[in-house]
Amino acid sequence: QVQVVESGGRLVQAGGSLRLSCATSGLNFSRYAMGWFRQAPGKEREFVAYVSWSGTYTYYADSVKGRFTISRDNAKETVYLQMNSLKSEDTAVYYCAARMSVVFTTSSSQYNYWGQGTQVTVSS
Repeated sequence: QVQVVESGGRLVQAGGSLRLSCATSGLNFSRYAMGWFRQAPGKEREFVAYVSWSGTYTYYADSVKGRFTISRDNAKETVYLQMNSLKSEDTAVYYCAARMSVVFTTSSSQYNYWGQGTQVTVSS
């Protein structure tokens, strides 16, 4: 059974930092690309960051480029999202997702497995 579990979300002040973790099990993790998405109240889910199966390639939404860093540890079957210089507009539920393909995509429908999400709230 595949499990994807996010953690690390909390209330943080604007300008602060936070690191999200996403632990997986039941996947052949090193064969999956991983993505982070987020959904703010009243808005659609949006792409945040992507890392290829090997960790060689990363992609970011323009809104987080230069502030967020995605990384993965295949031995621990975990992906991370380091978030710096947080802004109030980063407030959202953050989701981790796995995609069994080497083709990069920002489309959430193209990801195979999802976690339940972790709440990040940035106070201004």
